[in-house]
Amino acid sequence: MDDEAIGARGRTAAPGATPPARSRGRLADEVYDTLLGQLMSLRIEPGSRVTIDVLARELGVSQTPIRDALNRMEAEGLVVRVPHAGYRIPPQITRQRFEDMLEVRLLLEPAAARRSAERASVEQVAGLRRMLAEMAELEGGVGPTAYGAFGLRDAAFHDLVAHSAENQVIRETLARLHSHVHLFRLHHDTQVTHLAMAEHEDVVAAIAARDPDAAAYAMRRHILRSGERFRRLFDEIGDGRALTVQS
Repeated sequence: MDDEAIGARGRTAAPGATPPARSRGRLADEVYDTLLGQLMSLRIEPGSRVTIDVLARELGVSQTPIRDALNRMEAEGLVVRVPHAGYRIPPQITRQRFEDMLEVRLLLEPAAARRSAERASVEQVAGLRRMLAEMAELEGGVGPTAYGAFGLRDAAFHDLVAHSAENQVIRETLARLHSHVHLFRLHHDTQVTHLAMAEHEDVVAAIAARDPDAAAYAMRRHILRSGERFRRLFDEIGDGRALTVQS
């Protein structure tokens, strides 16, 4: 939904009226989708500051759905709350930060996949498969919003693997990296989603088969291949600066 449509939606409510909870939730989802699209397309620039009142005026809605959407984005690592100053968009990832995150992921995520193959419940395996199905629906999506939504599902998939490994320290450490959010802000490339899907399926198949070695191998291969895909983008620039999304 574009900004004008959101604005029209917001102006239909009577002054001072409080919309029903479900309606308010849907409006917050629409605001979230709009902001996600602007973030992934760099209409909202990395490092810039955003405030609730300015966004409310721009989108023509009350501050409540803006606040709800920004709280959700903060939890996902898409924005950073600045005390008494609103929110800030994280800067684009640098080559050194990328390499550091890749090293940490290679240490932790194959171990998590191994433990998941040993410990995951039937319900957790089913949850991993449901997440793959959700990602498959987004795989062919067009535009930065669909691409960004796939990136967030990608992060959720890896979090589910860590959760099923029953190691809270690994899960918390990976969550603090917000690595998938940063990576999917680098470059809008649908090939990334297609290749990631096949690699994720290999990880889930090994976990479901209760094969720890295969699960660890599949996860390590996925992270290495993902690293190669994104590393090529840095190599194209050749100067170590942060990348921007191609429109």
